[in-house]
Amino acid sequence: MNNTIKFLTCVGMTLASFACLSAEEINLWPDSLPAGSIKFDIQQAEELRAKTTDERIAFVEQPTLSIFPAPKDKATGCAVIICPGGAYNILAWPKEGVEVAEWFNSIGVTAFVLKYRVPRRDPERIHWEPMQDVQRSIRLVRHHAKKWDIDPARIGTLGFSAGGHLTVMSGVQYDTECYAPVDEADKLSCRPNFICPIYCAYLGENYDDRTNSQLGSLVKVTPDTPPTFLAVTWDDAMRGAQSASLFARLRENNVEAEIHVYTKGGHGYGMRPSDFRVSQWPMQLEGWLGARGFLEAK
Repeated sequence: MNNTIKFLTCVGMTLASFACLSAEEINLWPDSLPAGSIKFDIQQAEELRAKTTDERIAFVEQPTLSIFPAPKDKATGCAVIICPGGAYNILAWPKEGVEVAEWFNSIGVTAFVLKYRVPRRDPERIHWEPMQDVQRSIRLVRHHAKKWDIDPARIGTLGFSAGGHLTVMSGVQYDTECYAPVDEADKLSCRPNFICPIYCAYLGENYDDRTNSQLGSLVKVTPDTPPTFLAVTWDDAMRGAQSASLFARLRENNVEAEIHVYTKGGHGYGMRPSDFRVSQWPMQLEGWLGARGFLEAK
């Protein structure tokens, strides 16, 4: 079930060094996918796999977590589950996954990159099977916290675009039972301790993020919603306005949150440098995590 996969990264960002990372990859589901999961036939699967490139994964049938432990001399005990984006159709694996894990390692955070199911299975609920995967991943990380030397009370989620939507779902829909328990891990809470949606997509009704600033019915903020960090740009369709609406909803429910809305930058920049100030968002995130005590050494 477990195997070791080596990822070669060459990230154009300010890091102490560019690393050749070795990550353990584990299956989320020990035996089979949750009941009712939608599968592609053999020909469809082969056609989708053929579309995978160095920059994107075009087909995932068996969801996994890739584990990037923080260096021992920097480890804080904090952990984050990273959800790459890609419209729930592909995963932008290096740019919004592995490169982000490397950055988190540089600030002492153990990172888990979630390879959730794509492309979309259910056109009416495009987030449903990915939400099963993210809920399961949070429980697994919490269940194995001692093994991975992390604090079970400092496990967050972060995602980009569709992965940002999935991140929001992890924080506002954690009490939705979307699969039947399969083992001891599923007895634990799947509520993340913090969420970080970055250029989040699909927050409107019926996943609309282009026509208005209103939040859809899936975005059920309560006083128990986890602390939230948001970063987005004004020129990213209506996604900036929807993130602002989410921030307002968080404030109404007394949920501590921070939002950074930059003027320019568009969509899909990950952590890669650009000519726009939006490239500063990782520094702001590190400051927010530190101010909340998430980066204090165990």
